[in-house]
Amino acid sequence: MSTDITSAFEAHAIDNTTFEHAEHVQVAYDLLRKYDFIDAAAIYAKGIRALAAKAGAPDKFNLTITYALMSLIAERLASSQSSTFEAFIAENPDLMAKTALSQWYPQERLNSALARRIFLLPDVA
Repeated sequence: MSTDITSAFEAHAIDNTTFEHAEHVQVAYDLLRKYDFIDAAAIYAKGIRALAAKAGAPDKFNLTITYALMSLIAERLASSQSSTFEAFIAENPDLMAKTALSQWYPQERLNSALARRIFLLPDVA
């Protein structure tokens, strides 16, 4: 079920210089298909945080983006009939944009120091 990149991610053997947004989405998808949400989200967040630290940029880790993206992918997966990542993305092309969370989060909230540290709920006001 997991792709090579997800196996490498779980083993903390990812090259952070080639781990772009598409890879983030792929790994989240794979983890959500392999584990329940709580375990998948914890594995994902810990792995992303470790990648940022390994890159020498621990301040780049953003808990809000991590959990919000994971939640969005999980919600879409729950209503999807797709059996492959490619089919899932064909149904949900917006997930491949770095702006996928922008309808729920203003940029200043999403990129705040607080959002990096704790999970912030969307600001729908």
